Amino acid sequence: MKTRHTKPQLARTGGAYTRTAQALHWLMALIWLASWGIGMVAAHVPALNPQHGLTALHKAVATSLLFLIVIRVAWRLTHPAPAMPASMSMPMQRAAHLGHFVLYAVALIALPLSGWYWSSVSGRAVQFLGLLPLPPLAAPDAARQDLAGTVHVLTAWCCGALVAGHVLAALKHRFIDKDSVMAAMMPGSKG
Repeated sequence: MKTRHTKPQLARTGGAYTRTAQALHWLMALIWLASWGIGMVAAHVPALNPQHGLTALHKAVATSLLFLIVIRVAWRLTHPAPAMPASMSMPMQRAAHLGHFVLYAVALIALPLSGWYWSSVSGRAVQFLGLLPLPPLAAPDAARQDLAGTVHVLTAWCCGALVAGHVLAALKHRFIDKDSVMAAMMPGSKG
């Protein structure tokens, strides 16, 4: 007897994110990953960053996150996220909300600001998308330069772990829990 293979039924979460939320999520994810990767190469493979060209590119790309996060937070405040599946316990739902808050606060705000601050105390300019100069966050100060750099690099490594955890959680929802948490943010799902 033949059996028919069907897709697993996904638990409803109350719909999908809006198309705008989906677009902002994926655009910012791509920008963040590109900036993070360029920054890691610039910091840890000096041979590939001879005239600090990668550093300039890293800063030009990363600054866009500071402007996009304002739009994203405003959108999120006026367009709530879909409800989480009923199969998720309240502690897990709280942990998910906390995880998203930490991603916004650390990866999308603190990390770019710490890089901007590091550039400022180092006396180096920061330009939004390489076009518009941004004012320094502090006066040049050689005494704070090393600490600012260490904070930025350590924050970047922590953010890499946060983003990896976010991806693993989304994959767990898709392949183990088989709910629609991941599907709600996928392009093409209707919100």
